[in-house]
Amino acid sequence: MTTFDKREDAYEKKFAHDEELRFKATARRNKLLGLWAAEKLGKTGEDADAYARDVVRADFEEPGEEDVFRKIRADFDAGGVEQSDHQIRRTMEELMGTAVAQVEKD
Repeated sequence: MTTFDKREDAYEKKFAHDEELRFKATARRNKLLGLWAAEKLGKTGEDADAYARDVVRADFEEPGEEDVFRKIRADFDAGGVEQSDHQIRRTMEELMGTAVAQVEKD
């Protein structure tokens, strides 16, 4: 194997590893977001856990995070929870930082 081949293989492995970490961090963020939203909606215990799983599943509807945002926004509107779009997006961003730190520790 040439040096170029070794370097290419290393980049491919790093890319795969980074993508796996991104996927795990996003899923973790969505779970944390779901638990945060569940609390705002007055859900506790198993209901909160089930809601968090629903938020994680919502992310598979389309690429990006808009599907998750729309779910939270719609549920807050239906539940009478007053949170601005900015507050929801800010929480999503903050929880992504938390999720990345947690995934890197694992």
